[in-house]
Amino acid sequence: MDEVVAGNRVVWERASTKHVREYDELLEEARGEGSLFARERELLAPVLEEGPVVVHFQSGHGLDDVALVKAGAKSVVGVDYSSVAAGAAQRRATELGMACRYVVAEVPGVPVRDASVDLVYTGKGALIWMRDIDAWARDAARLLRPGGHLFVYEAHPAVPLWTWDEDEPQIRPDRSYFAESHINDTFPGNGAQEWQWTLGQIVTAITKAGLRLQVLEEYAEPFWRPQDDTNAAAWSGRLPNSYALLAQR
Repeated sequence: MDEVVAGNRVVWERASTKHVREYDELLEEARGEGSLFARERELLAPVLEEGPVVVHFQSGHGLDDVALVKAGAKSVVGVDYSSVAAGAAQRRATELGMACRYVVAEVPGVPVRDASVDLVYTGKGALIWMRDIDAWARDAARLLRPGGHLFVYEAHPAVPLWTWDEDEPQIRPDRSYFAESHINDTFPGNGAQEWQWTLGQIVTAITKAGLRLQVLEEYAEPFWRPQDDTNAAAWSGRLPNSYALLAQR
């Protein structure tokens, strides 16, 4: 693990204590309808009907894993390089009796057998930690059985450009869509270095890995908003803030 990745891991371990502090609230959320967006459920419905074995890259608090099992997944293996996040997620899944287990590992390099998975699920703040998008795509393809799917629901690559001004959408003068990376100054902050990948780079990496693109949709609504009264003009419906991608091996 290089110096930048190691530094990001320290930041993410610190940020993941939030999942411990808010354990009870997250447990109640997991008991409810879950954290999958309606469009995710629609796009994944045909896959989940088959009772897939799922691996979740960068699983975080694990609420999506519980929701995937409730929606039909046979089992989910969550992979995260934060031991704090993985530990809290495992405790919740065990308490709820869900078929989810968690592995502390870096992505790419997921310790799961080749061609043993029906669905690789990821997103919601995951790809920003990927220093090598081609290696990430190859690792996803490696795990999938023939006919298996990769599903991504993620912040749009243009999101780092938007300011949080509430009157009119603005572009940050210190950011570029084509930059290699930027320093995060929101959540988790603390100097984390986020890697940037254009939509073209992501799609190209997936196809080069041998996957066939089936769905690519862009949305105005962000997948995440801060837990305060911030209501950025960039989130008002005029700009892209998230996307979904479904590809098949």
